Amino acid sequence: MSAKAEHYDVIRKPVITEKSTMASEAGAVVFEVAIGANKPQIKEAVESLFGVKVKAVNTTITKGKAKRFRGQPGRRNDVKKAYVTLEEGNTIDVTTGL
Repeated sequence: MSAKAEHYDVIRKPVITEKSTMASEAGAVVFEVAIGANKPQIKEAVESLFGVKVKAVNTTITKGKAKRFRGQPGRRNDVKKAYVTLEEGNTIDVTTGL
């Protein structure tokens, strides 16, 4: 498997919410990442895929909610998000798609 494919395994998709839009004004971008990914892996993946310099990576794990699916009790998956702060002058436009 190529290195680029591994980076796409680390970074799943950009998170586009009101909160992530506010973070982007402060030079940060929010991605949904693999649960097992650590901060150095996330930093390396973002830098190689988007060609930017990363200043910091903050992560958070949101526990899945208990919901009902077709009447059956179930549980949503846990989600790990990475708040990636970019160096001055670097930007990523997440609206164009990966």
